[in-house]
Amino acid sequence: MNRSSQQDVAPVSQDDRLLMEDVCIPCQDAALRGELVIPFRARGIVIFAHGSGSSRHSPRNKFVSETMRKKEIATLLFDLLTVEEEREDIMTGYMRFDIELLSKRLLDATDWILNSQAAGGLGIGYFGSSTGGAAALAAARLLTDKIQAVVSRGGRPDLAEGALPWVSAPTLLVVGGKDREVLEVNEHAFQLLRCEKELDIVPDATHLFEEPGALERVADLAADWFFEHLVPRA
Repeated sequence: MNRSSQQDVAPVSQDDRLLMEDVCIPCQDAALRGELVIPFRARGIVIFAHGSGSSRHSPRNKFVSETMRKKEIATLLFDLLTVEEEREDIMTGYMRFDIELLSKRLLDATDWILNSQAAGGLGIGYFGSSTGGAAALAAARLLTDKIQAVVSRGGRPDLAEGALPWVSAPTLLVVGGKDREVLEVNEHAFQLLRCEKELDIVPDATHLFEEPGALERVADLAADWFFEHLVPRA
């Protein structure tokens, strides 16, 4: 895996409260576009791993990231797939379930953050949605000394089942009460996790948390979890 620390950064806006940058994250076999936002006095940073068929433009993840930034938590939203790979995935639906590939991309993004002048000293957490939840858990299992917390929203931890007993970062699983199949796999995953953990079920919510107040609940739970567990790195 390429551990390049070179950064391609184009500033979008900056003031005394917020730093926003469009970024390009170098991976072994791709260059992935993203958006890095760092609030003034940030205590940590959360790297988002979007779900199947989604991207860094996900309105749900953007909403959650805005809630986190109100608690002085920086965020990195980036594409797990290139434009060409997204086109292929639309046709085949295969790459969104390639957890090994997605977790490697997440590891590269983490390495990029660790070498970033702006965010390298911040505590790091993962927020994964759907298949991105599996990628987040698989990557966290490999970075036990670097990842301080994980949140999975409507995630598919069953796709990373072998990694679950080895995840050491405090992990929060958030699932909709009406998302029956995903709720079942998360209940099973919760039993396999040996770290500090919590399973929070949002009543009457379906997989995308589109019901009134449901996504707000997810955002508050995630922001509180990261606020509790993320601390600046030495």
